[in-house]
Amino acid sequence: MLIAVLIVAAFMANAGGGYDVGDKASDFKLKNIDGTWVSLSDYDDAKGFIVIFTCNHCPYSKAYEERIIDINNEYEDKGYPVIAINPNDPDLYPEDSFENMKKRAEEKGFTFPYLFDAKQEVYPKYGAKRTPHVFLLDKKQDGDLIVEYIGAIDDNYSDASKVEKTYVTDAVDALLKGKKPETTHTKAIGCTIKHK
Repeated sequence: MLIAVLIVAAFMANAGGGYDVGDKASDFKLKNIDGTWVSLSDYDDAKGFIVIFTCNHCPYSKAYEERIIDINNEYEDKGYPVIAINPNDPDLYPEDSFENMKKRAEEKGFTFPYLFDAKQEVYPKYGAKRTPHVFLLDKKQDGDLIVEYIGAIDDNYSDASKVEKTYVTDAVDALLKGKKPETTHTKAIGCTIKHK
């Protein structure tokens, strides 16, 4: 009976896949487009992180590139830098190769790290399903990184001028005021992550 309960518990734990709001997120070490290796622990002064799983080829990701740059420019100095991660398998989408990541970042003037999840190990831990998919982490005094928001950047991927709800920036603003975000979950709208 106990074995059956443990099997069911293990299945349920993996059924959703990844983190939920309130969970402690684990660190990672991934290669950045400049050739350096980046971990969240490298950021001693950060109050948290805006982790965004994104890529080169997806039209949804492309639509959000300027907004992601704006978010980083607004919040990096306030302690919440953007950490962008490409989770896709470049064998399936060559446009998402490491070399093409470097080109895209230079073309668009990315102001944030753009990391490659080459072994496709990080995105399943987080539970990312689409590009873009945001996980807002808040760093506690003991150093733990707690997930405070999961989902979309805002409510209109196709037209930035018609955005009515700015989920990510609202959530970061709340954390900066010492409050919990009002909206903690939204549906990530984008391309499915490409994996073997």
